[in-house]
Amino acid sequence: MKKLKIYLDTSVISFLFAEDSFEFREITREFFAEYVKSEAYSVYVSDVVVNEIQMTKDGMLRNALLSTLRKYELRILSLNEEADILAGYYIAEGVIPSNKIDDARHVAIASVNNIDILVSWNFKHLANVKKQKGIQIVNEKYNYFYPLILVSPLEVFYESDES
Repeated sequence: MKKLKIYLDTSVISFLFAEDSFEFREITREFFAEYVKSEAYSVYVSDVVVNEIQMTKDGMLRNALLSTLRKYELRILSLNEEADILAGYYIAEGVIPSNKIDDARHVAIASVNNIDILVSWNFKHLANVKKQKGIQIVNEKYNYFYPLILVSPLEVFYESDES
């Protein structure tokens, strides 16, 4: 069976250290324990994630986030011209707001790299049914037919417990 490819946006890594959301932090930690080190999955981030982490003002938190990338040996995909153009289409088509370019870039990087699942705690701009449908429409319009699923760690983690 083919390894599923999972892309983590910055919110997932950030919630490993969330002090103000105990439940999401614990779910994220369980998610990392179950999936990120698993041989059944290939887990990715991108240079967009790295750049967002590097903008973290709290130096200790920034170092902890960057250490997480190394600790889990997350594969880093690059924002290339193809993905940047596709991100622009999401914005032009009104699927993702123009002030959320990095969210559009996360989706575009996942789309051009045939990622199976994009995992995010960002329910407003990424992990919701309306966005998934809009992204699918834009992707197909521009000849990206590989299905991309957008979910939270909660949906991935607890879905597999029933199998």
